[in-house]
Amino acid sequence: MYKMKWRPIPFLLFIFLLPIIHGLASVYAAVVLPQEYNSDTVSLELIHRHSPQVMGGPKTRLQRLKELVHSDSLRQLMILHKLRGGQILRRKAREVFSSSRVSNDAIEVPLHPAADYGIGQYFVTFRVGTPSQKFMLVADTGSDLTWTSCKYHCRSRNCFNRHARRIRHRRVFHANLSSSFKTIPCLTDMCKIELMNLFSLTSCPTPITPCAYDYRYSDGSTAQGFFANETVTVGLRRGRKMRLHDVLIGCSESFQGQSFQAADGVMGLGYSKYSFAIKAAEKFGGKFSYCLVDHLSHKNVSNYLTFGSSRSKEALSNNMTYTELVLGMASTFYAVNVMGISIGGEMLRIPFEVWDVKGAGGTILDTGSSLTFLTEPAYQPVMAALRVSLLKFRKVEMEIGPLEYCFNSTGFEENLVPRLAFHFGDGAKFEPPVKSYVISAADGVRCFGFVSVAWPGTSVIGNIMQQNHLWEFDIQRNKLGFAPSTCTRV
Repeated sequence: MYKMKWRPIPFLLFIFLLPIIHGLASVYAAVVLPQEYNSDTVSLELIHRHSPQVMGGPKTRLQRLKELVHSDSLRQLMILHKLRGGQILRRKAREVFSSSRVSNDAIEVPLHPAADYGIGQYFVTFRVGTPSQKFMLVADTGSDLTWTSCKYHCRSRNCFNRHARRIRHRRVFHANLSSSFKTIPCLTDMCKIELMNLFSLTSCPTPITPCAYDYRYSDGSTAQGFFANETVTVGLRRGRKMRLHDVLIGCSESFQGQSFQAADGVMGLGYSKYSFAIKAAEKFGGKFSYCLVDHLSHKNVSNYLTFGSSRSKEALSNNMTYTELVLGMASTFYAVNVMGISIGGEMLRIPFEVWDVKGAGGTILDTGSSLTFLTEPAYQPVMAALRVSLLKFRKVEMEIGPLEYCFNSTGFEENLVPRLAFHFGDGAKFEPPVKSYVISAADGVRCFGFVSVAWPGTSVIGNIMQQNHLWEFDIQRNKLGFAPSTCTRV
């Protein structure tokens, strides 16, 4: 059916960081409050999309899984657009990352799964302005633009267009109350050239009119506003504070769409000049790391997105495996070289074109997606190999979107399932726990956590597959480290 050559070559596995949508933040300078600074870790609270502060009461496991599948479907549209239909920026890593003025300190961001209330996506608490105002943003490695819902009282009639509908049921950043809020004029080269890829608008009625944007997502979601430089406040351990000055943010006076339900905005963590992840990593040793807790963990369980040296990494140093981190290959995504997939120790016969990012394939590891999406030539052999071990369990029709195979799990034990592994071109191997690909859907029911997508196309390794591992991205040295972990703080 697939007329392809069968030969093993490395493929590029694109790696993102955490859950769904689009953003941008640029840290131009990190200024620490003098009386409070030391070499401790800076922490930002991260809250789940369906936590009670946002979405209300709990939902059943089946409801969560159905919502998860629906959200993933929207996410696939964005990924397809950015990798195939959108603007592909191929650039060398040195154009994005600068090693100048690196700090030995670190920033840590707590991650809460809050599975009691919803699907497996991760949010960050973001404090912006002087005095600071608190917001809940989607943390997204597939995004460049960091923005918050925002209200700004302009005195001039020529200020940014405010005809868009009013933001409702959201925390709103009152920019006029912040003494550090500085708009970017539309006449500047930064607006006309540097921010062009972030959907800056050409309209410029006066030289001091704020640089406006109309950010549109492939699922139909939109955000309209203007760019500004601001101060972001993050918390150190033991109650101390750190301020990051001149952070580029978007002040969104209007936004709508499925992507923004339960959120006040987006924190962009992609590989981009204006990404919060890259700019923060520049200041803290050129690296960041994260560890995703089990998506079914209790709401009080948390872990941290860390910029700089991670205490968890130090504790796991003897168990860390390293492989090459490939940067600047396509858009804002992180990539590594992977050779193939094995199940039960046997390499599957999957055509090399499926993994070839330079051709019609490629694979993304995305924490904005929950399930794992495989193109048909990879999906069929993976599913076939897994089904063999579960023939004695009755198949159950659950009507969970595109999830094809669910079964009655009475008497099921994880050791009945052969282990799946991703093999990297330099010999490294990532072996997720069985619960990451044979997932619990309801009491007495489990499903294979894979979804088929058409070929040609891009495969996606979702955040459930990544859970219970620490991932460290060393941008300065083009190196990715990973190790099994419970994802609890050391």
